[in-house]
Amino acid sequence: MSKLPLIPPPPSDFPDSGFVVLGRFQPFHKGHAAMIIAAEEIRLESYPELKLIIAIGSSNRTQTLKNPWSETERIEMIMYWLENEANFDATIVSIPDIEDPPNWVSHAERYHGKSGVLFSSDINTCELYQASKWPVISTSLIERERFEGWRVRETARMLSTINDEDAIKMILGQSVPKSIIVFLIENDYLKRLAFLGEGGEPVG
Repeated sequence: MSKLPLIPPPPSDFPDSGFVVLGRFQPFHKGHAAMIIAAEEIRLESYPELKLIIAIGSSNRTQTLKNPWSETERIEMIMYWLENEANFDATIVSIPDIEDPPNWVSHAERYHGKSGVLFSSDINTCELYQASKWPVISTSLIERERFEGWRVRETARMLSTINDEDAIKMILGQSVPKSIIVFLIENDYLKRLAFLGEGGEPVG
């Protein structure tokens, strides 16, 4: 049984079903952007009755180098991208971890609704939802090695002590959308990475 707190707590009523894209978004990078754009195109074509739901996982994890941005900061990050680079809207929900894979889908449904459609590039997540009788659309994350979360975070960490915004935009811009870089700089969300640990991360 997980000792992690349920932050945020689930809504009192089940939300409406949706076309769900699930991720940690630590941070939101170009691989995520491409996946969400693809999800919206498929939703419009095949599931227009469903709303697009971006579900942020690990909302209850404490701040570490693997989880440097809070639930609220990631919501703001994605909203900033939607408003400045995407030409569509989405509902954003946060889902806390429970460290219980067999019960994950029933737990997540309390936050993103039941019996929608899952759009994901993660094999394990797809298998969990398929086992729970969800329609699943599996996709490939473009340039997965380049856009692995730990690689993006490590690049951001190396740039966290640099005051040259142009250099940050040029280097981080290879993997992170322009609007997200602006958001991170304007809110001073990069510098914290220098104090969250030493050395790179072995896993994403």
